[in-house]
Amino acid sequence: MDDENEDGAVIEEDYYAFLNVSRNATNEEINNAYRRLSRLYHPDKHVDPVRKAEAEQLFSKTKKAYEVLSDPHQRAIYDSLGIRGLATEGWEIVQRTKTPQEIREEYENLARERAERRLQQRTNPKGNVTVNINATDIFSRYEDEFDFDESSGRYFPYIEVSGMSFSQSIEAPLTLRDTIIMSGQLSTHNGTGSGSLNVSARRLLSEKGWIECEIGAGSGPVMSVKGFRTLTKRIFVNMSTIFQFTPHGIRPGLITTLANQLDKNTVGYLTWRAGLQSSMSTIVVRDTPTSHMAFSIQFGIPHSYLSLSYTHKFEEWELKLRGAMKAGTFGAVLEYGAEKKVSQHSSVAAAVSLGVPSGIILRVKLSRASQTYSFPIHLSEEILPSPVFYATVTPILVWAIVKKLVIDPMVRDQKERDKEKQRETNKNRMAEKKREAQAAVNLMRATFARVRSDEEAKKGLVIVKALYGRLLTVASLSNPPASSEGEGEDAPAQQDEVIDVTIPLQCLVKDSKLVLHESSKSQLPGFYDPCMGEEKSLMVQYLYHNQLHEVTVGDTEPLRIPKQTHRVNPT
Repeated sequence: MDDENEDGAVIEEDYYAFLNVSRNATNEEINNAYRRLSRLYHPDKHVDPVRKAEAEQLFSKTKKAYEVLSDPHQRAIYDSLGIRGLATEGWEIVQRTKTPQEIREEYENLARERAERRLQQRTNPKGNVTVNINATDIFSRYEDEFDFDESSGRYFPYIEVSGMSFSQSIEAPLTLRDTIIMSGQLSTHNGTGSGSLNVSARRLLSEKGWIECEIGAGSGPVMSVKGFRTLTKRIFVNMSTIFQFTPHGIRPGLITTLANQLDKNTVGYLTWRAGLQSSMSTIVVRDTPTSHMAFSIQFGIPHSYLSLSYTHKFEEWELKLRGAMKAGTFGAVLEYGAEKKVSQHSSVAAAVSLGVPSGIILRVKLSRASQTYSFPIHLSEEILPSPVFYATVTPILVWAIVKKLVIDPMVRDQKERDKEKQRETNKNRMAEKKREAQAAVNLMRATFARVRSDEEAKKGLVIVKALYGRLLTVASLSNPPASSEGEGEDAPAQQDEVIDVTIPLQCLVKDSKLVLHESSKSQLPGFYDPCMGEEKSLMVQYLYHNQLHEVTVGDTEPLRIPKQTHRVNPT
């Protein structure tokens, strides 16, 4: 029922906004709103044939909104399904003899059934592609007579793809409790390849636990049984038993994790691994809206280590900065990097890893929906200033160039295509809404004059100027390109940008007060959307006790006037 749908769907009427009442309005508030609009639009109050025809249409809409919101059964369907539910779906799924609460409960049951059907159709594919690149020859050149081009007299560094790996998994939900998961993996490194295929079945036992059985083939058959169980409100356990079949016999393995939620943002994990690789590890993770921190310590075979990582989140920039340290029997690693969200479903990340004995590695990662593409680039086997500098600076420069030349234009083009699609979908509907708003303003003129005169006489609330739309500059406020009072009816709605709504707002004033609720103001009587797809605002200049006030609010923000904070200080 929103006036602007991101997917370009046809807009629907918002009866609450049209009557200017809240969504939890009482019957008395709905009745008062209906009586107020009926006095404006009742056909018997108009003699001119044109005005009388306009009044009949608006009075019919007012009556329809009142009938729906004053009837508990219709209102329950409208709240859940919208106008389309009233026309077809709503009356097909419920009987009129049911109570509004039963209607809502039945709708929720049907919504769950639809969710289950969507779940059964969804495979939720997840994939990961990793390409390992060896570029150490750029900074640590190895003298080889075959690497020298005698014709040019130049030395070309040798860069090779040292390894690649591909993994993919899909989920096939059978019911809300049963899911089949299939996954596969292929990898090659320095000419040696391996692969595996796994199939597992997961059963949701209750809200507190599930069990999963898995079989796989790769380096010999593998069988495993996994389980999850919530023990208390703050404690849960995860256990996995693995059996790998080899020519030398069966190799069993056991992994058990006990987790405890320490506070609202902190969780501690204790993990024990037994089998081919035995270890005991402890991890503490703290996640807040602005940061993520993890500390872990592990003792085991073949490695023991200590690690600490910290990520700071800049939500307003959709940016994350990360730093991590890890040291143990394998050596030591220091890593720093950043992740930037490019679009709703895409992000790009780059990190520099300085390690002993691993050297310097630049890791670039691109995530798109459920697919991840990783490119670890090995720059140097030793920690040298030159590769550290270029590994840090190059991703920043590349990102700045790509963002300026590729990403920003693509995002702008996509937004424009979405807006154009939305406008085209609602072209006829918006032209109708525009004509309806102009007719409403014409019918309001007598009421406007009366209300304004009464408010001026008692030094109450007088609307001096009210503009609605895309308020960009001071010039646009002083000289709006269009007005709902007398503009041509054939002008395209998307060219209006700003409309004058002084008359409709003054008619909504009652007892020197004006209240607008949380809904798109384009649905108010005398309003329409002058710039579909754009962010809109409402600017109001008004007099109260002969003092000038001014306020600007967003399209769906509530508004209550007068207020002392809106007063314009005299110069």
